[in-house]
Amino acid sequence: MRDFNVREADSAWKAVAYLITGPAIYGGLGWLLDRWWGTSFMTPVGIVGGMALSIYLIWFRYGSH
Repeated sequence: MRDFNVREADSAWKAVAYLITGPAIYGGLGWLLDRWWGTSFMTPVGIVGGMALSIYLIWFRYGSH
């Protein structure tokens, strides 16, 4: 019974990590593109896109069983 709770907690922490790192990485890439191209719209696009990809990854990995 205890192993089930540990695996469940690990899955929850992995989901939180996906929600943090997705927008951080893609927001950072958007920021770099903004600096390179001289624009200001790629950072928010990267953050929103990273969040959408993170949510999709969590749904695909943990919601399909």
